[in-house]
Parts: sequence; C-alpha cells; structure tokens
Amino acid sequence: MQTSITWRRIARVFLPFAAGYYLSYLFRTINALIAGHLSSDAGLGTADLGLLTSVYFLVFAAAQIPVGILLDRFGPRRVQSSLLLVAATGAGLFAVSTSFLSLLIARAMIGLGMAAALTAGLKSIILWFPRDRVALLSGYMIMLGSLGAVTATTPAEHLLTWMDWRQLFEILAVATTATAILIYVVVPERGIVPSTAGGTLSAVFGDRRFWRIAPLSATCVGSAWSLQGLWASPWLTDVEGFDRASLVRQLFIMSIVLSGGAWLFGMVVHYIRRRGIGAEIILGTVTVLFIAAQLALILRAPLPSTLSWSVVAIVGTATVISFAVIADYFPPELAGRANGALNVLHFGWAFLAQYAMGLVLEQWPSEDGHRSVVAYQVAFGVNVGIQIAALAWFTLPWLRSIASWMSSTAFFMPANVSEAVDTVFYEVSAVFTDEGAEW
Repeated sequence: MQTSITWRRIARVFLPFAAGYYLSYLFRTINALIAGHLSSDAGLGTADLGLLTSVYFLVFAAAQIPVGILLDRFGPRRVQSSLLLVAATGAGLFAVSTSFLSLLIARAMIGLGMAAALTAGLKSIILWFPRDRVALLSGYMIMLGSLGAVTATTPAEHLLTWMDWRQLFEILAVATTATAILIYVVVPERGIVPSTAGGTLSAVFGDRRFWRIAPLSATCVGSAWSLQGLWASPWLTDVEGFDRASLVRQLFIMSIVLSGGAWLFGMVVHYIRRRGIGAEIILGTVTVLFIAAQLALILRAPLPSTLSWSVVAIVGTATVISFAVIADYFPPELAGRANGALNVLHFGWAFLAQYAMGLVLEQWPSEDGHRSVVAYQVAFGVNVGIQIAALAWFTLPWLRSIASWMSSTAFFMPANVSEAVDTVFYEVSAVFTDEGAEW
C-alpha cells in the first residue's frame, strides 16, 4: 500500500513539476544553439545578444522573492500553473518578434513565467515526501529537468532542419501551455502550514549561515549557467575553431553531463548526510574543481576541452547541493522563501556574468566575426577571480580552526613567528566568521 501511494505521488506531484523544470532548462539554454540565427535575423551585436539572453536571468532573479512568498502562501500548484501561462505567452511573442525590443520583452516574459520552475518543484517535494528523501528527489528532478538542455542541442538542431527558430518557439509555446494545464488539473492541493518561527524573509536573510554559503553557490552555479547558456558556443567557435557539427556535438555532451551530474549530486548528498557529513564539504570541493577547469581553459592547458567544459556543465547542477544545505538550515514552512532567496543570487549572478562577458568581449575588435583569444581569457578570468574570493569567504571559518591548531603547536616555532601567525589568523577570522562579524 505504501509503495502504491509513493508511486501515485510521483506520478501526480513529482513528474508534472519535473516537466515544468524541463521547459525552464530548455528555454534557458536554447539561445546558445540559435545565437547565430538571432544575430543574422535581428542584426544583434555581441553585447545585444548577451543582454537578450541574460534578461531571462535578470527577470528570473527579480521574481524569486515574490515567487517564494507566493509558494509558501498559496502552494506550488496554483503558482506554477499560472506562471507557465505567462511563459507560454512570452514564447509565442518571441516567435513573431522582429525587433530587438520585442525580442527582449518576450524573453523577459519567458523568464518571469519560468521563475517558479525549480522552487515550485522543490516546495512540492518538501510538502509531499519524507524529509530524508528531499535531497535525492531534488537530484532526480534537476536531472530530469536538465534534459531540457539536452533537447536544446542535437534534437533541436535536427528540428531546425525542418523548421526555422520561430516555428520552434511556437511549438514551445504550445508545450508550455499544456504543461500549465497538466499541473493545475493533476497535482492535488496540500495544506500550507503557517510559519510560527520568524516566517518572514528576515529569518532567511538574517541567518549568518545563509550568507556564508550564498556567495559561493551564486558565483559558481550562476557562472556555469551563463557559460553553458551562451558563452560556451562562441568560445568553442572562436577559440577552439569548432565547426557547426562539432559545436552541436560538444553542447550535446555538456548537456548529457549536466543531467548526469544532477543525479550524481543527489545520490552523493543523500548518502553522506546519512553518515552525518555536511553537504557544505561537497560544495567546496566542487568549487575547487570548477575554478581549476576554467583556469585550464583560460591558460590553454594541454587538456581536452571536452573535459573542462564537462566540469563547467556539471557545476550547473550544484543547486542540488546548495538546496540540500538550505533545507537543513530552515523549516519546511520557510522552504519557498529560503530557496527563492538563494535563487535570487543564482540567477542574479548568471545575468551579471552573462551580460558583463559580452561587454568585456566587445572591448576587442572583431575579425571576420570572431573575437580574439585574449578577449575571452580576460572575460573568463574576471569571473574566476570573483569565484576565488567567494571561496575564500566560504573557507574562513576553517582558517580560525587552523589558527587554533597553530596556536596549540606554537612551541615548535620561534616565539616571534608563532605570535605573528596567530595574530594574523585570529584577526582575519574574527572579522569574517560567525563569532566575530557584525552583520
């Protein structure tokens, strides 16, 4: 009986929201495939293309807090189905737009309509499934959703041999409308328990643990989204010299890795938490690998670019880790607000990174429609520098532990060296860690 109930919940709750997230990922990454068509049809420059693609993230980020509040108040069923209709309208408008402004408005509407795609799914998991299964099911949801990125590569490329990109967006508009209806009709209602413990945004933004993890999660996940969603394509074309077939194949590989990464992170987080290990350790490890992969690209290390770009892709699913951490920090009745608050930073950074890279690239002249390697190295390098700073902030509590350990072993050092090291570590960690910072 319990098994049948579980499968019924998966069919009526989990899968409909996974379908909505699938569309979100497809819309997020499709511009990487049709960038050339957009540039030629609408006469878009590099900065215009960056703004057009990244406005999705900007509107998405701006909507996260209101969406989180609405999810906590009205539940994921009504919120998600309503917003998907907005996205369907935006997709239809995008299909018929001929000017940059109308394309920008349409893309913004799609971003608004997809603003609850992930958080609504996570909220439904928290409401309908046991707490010890949240990380695992979140990983599965992001894995299924990220198949939208797979669809936005080779499958969409095949469709474009039969139709143009405008007809493709007409199909997406119809599919989004159908998904909105599916969620509204199939997903059952679930009573929302009012928060009794500081159920406002101040409970989230006032938590020091949130501000320790949020900058690192945002700069890594947001950067991975911005790279895969747009800048991987011109890098592979201008720097690696890929032709169209090779480019689509590389994007396809990245999207497959992206989907597998969500499943992997979900499984890893699920099992290490059962052993009492915090998911923060995994997030820090993933960040180090992400920075190393980007540096390998920037420095033109003698490694297959597929390896580095696969790491970039898999980091886009590190939200599984971040949301698992957030689920431990806050009660279920604050899940919508907490996830929404973190997503503000995820998508806000994705917008800034995606748009800023376009601006940086335009500082170098274009030769035969291609930017120089140096332009990409500078654009990517600035982003990596900020990620390193966020990693340093994240690891500062461990610096204090190191300082304590060094103090305990001070007799092995000359007195003046021991005192200087201890003073530096103590003062730095006292400023930035929970015990010493005034937030």
